[in-house]
Amino acid sequence: MSPIPAIEDLSITLAHYLGLAGTVFAIGTVIALSKRNAIAVLMGVELMLNAVNLTVLAFSRFSAAFEEGGSAPLDGHVFVVFVLTVAAAEAAVALAMAVLVYRQRETVDLDRINLLRG
Repeated sequence: MSPIPAIEDLSITLAHYLGLAGTVFAIGTVIALSKRNAIAVLMGVELMLNAVNLTVLAFSRFSAAFEEGGSAPLDGHVFVVFVLTVAAAEAAVALAMAVLVYRQRETVDLDRINLLRG
């Protein structure tokens, strides 16, 4: 039996970040495609956006490892701030629309909502 490695010997690589982001994206996709509730679909989309943010941050963090003596670039971090801003605005508008539909139709079940029918 091998001894437990010291915490200093453990390192998180780019593959770990990409594996986690892929898992979160897959969970978000399954939620967005399998749920009938509008709020659950929005939660799945938000999970997918967060997975993309994690991927962008991971590539931003590890791109400095390929440059000699370079500092970590902030391009990925700035891009994530913009994506989070757009995601927050999207969530606010989508939730407002869901509340409006609920008030008129008394349901948020996507199969029962037909806004084109009078």
